[in-house]
Amino acid sequence: MSVSYSLYDKNGGKVARKLLILQLLTFVLLSAALGFKSSWWSVSALLGGMAAWLPNALFMLYAWRQQAQTTVSGRVAWSFVIGEALKVVATITLLVIALGLFKAAFAPLGMAYLSVLITQIVAPTVINRS
Repeated sequence: MSVSYSLYDKNGGKVARKLLILQLLTFVLLSAALGFKSSWWSVSALLGGMAAWLPNALFMLYAWRQQAQTTVSGRVAWSFVIGEALKVVATITLLVIALGLFKAAFAPLGMAYLSVLITQIVAPTVINRS
């Protein structure tokens, strides 16, 4: 389940906001835990988490902006496609910057990236139960 699913719920995006906060906490805490191994692993985990979290946050802002406008039913689908395409491009760009420019360690970067993605899949079911 992605952030986009949660944006159109009856709570007006509260679930999406909770999901983004939970994702942020996930990779920040993982980064802090990996700091016990080395500070470079901690920085690499932060970069990996940001590569997954920041595009989600940008997509949420884009979707809210599109949702605020009155839309024709066919335009909603195109808005979603454009938002997802921007999210993919942003993710790839951030990963290339983290690995190429900052020379981040791959293992902690990958762990943090995957932890944010797993949180994105699992958390909505937990949030919607409460």
